[in-house]
Amino acid sequence: MKRELKTLMDGLTFGEGPRWYDNKFYFSDFYSHKVYSLDLKGNSEVIVEVPNQPSGLGWRPDETMLIVSMIDRKLLSFKDEILEEEADLSEFAGFHCNDMVVDHSGNAYIGNFGFNTYEGEEIKPTNLILVKPGEDPVIAADDLLFPNGTVITPDDKTLIVGETYAARLTAFDKAEDGRLSNRRIWADLKENAVEGLVPLPDGMCLDEEGAIWVASPSTAEVIRVHEGGMISERIPVETNAFACMLGGEDGKTLFVCTSNGSGVDPDAALREKSGKIEIVEVDVPGTGRP
Repeated sequence: MKRELKTLMDGLTFGEGPRWYDNKFYFSDFYSHKVYSLDLKGNSEVIVEVPNQPSGLGWRPDETMLIVSMIDRKLLSFKDEILEEEADLSEFAGFHCNDMVVDHSGNAYIGNFGFNTYEGEEIKPTNLILVKPGEDPVIAADDLLFPNGTVITPDDKTLIVGETYAARLTAFDKAEDGRLSNRRIWADLKENAVEGLVPLPDGMCLDEEGAIWVASPSTAEVIRVHEGGMISERIPVETNAFACMLGGEDGKTLFVCTSNGSGVDPDAALREKSGKIEIVEVDVPGTGRP
């Protein structure tokens, strides 16, 4: 079945961190420094501005919004119109921080680039960082190649992270206290190259059948990946896909953050404003976190 994306919002610099929370869609727009909410009629509202570039979003049980501040490598909290620093992540992040998933207890798992992608540095492994409420950040997992989009299963027992530059999804057992163990490859996307192009995982979300929708900017599509690496569906985008999230009234609306660029040229992104939020209906509703 061929599915076609519809534009819900355009004129963005670079959308990231899409989330469905409390019957609303939220996302970050990198270079306008804004976090938005958006309804299914296309009505948007600026929730907060983050000077050092917002990215991953999540919520604690007390409804405090958590926001990754990319450039200064910090985790921020936002509640009652007050934006404040929750944790400094710079000790464990090799370069800009990026995506995040927050579990049912309010534990935040935050990825980072690991190296300066803008200056062409050699790829280096880095850490997935864990911040528990009221505690200092710690390393949840190391030796990851750009830990990016991350999901947690609805039973809260498995965390799966996309390693962008390893072209794989890596799973861990997740303990009640947030510790990760039993690292294993959940899906190796290098086995799914098309015309020499390998899907590279960016933002992603989980559905009720246990499959993961993955945004792949390298192949300009969102793909539905199953454990073991099988891809059951591919939805092409006209530009590039950088993140996705399931939501809507029945959980079957797939929101996709698309843009012309790769996010490495802020001036071009501000000038072109090619970023969009696009939507498409799929068959299986979302579940788990984010």
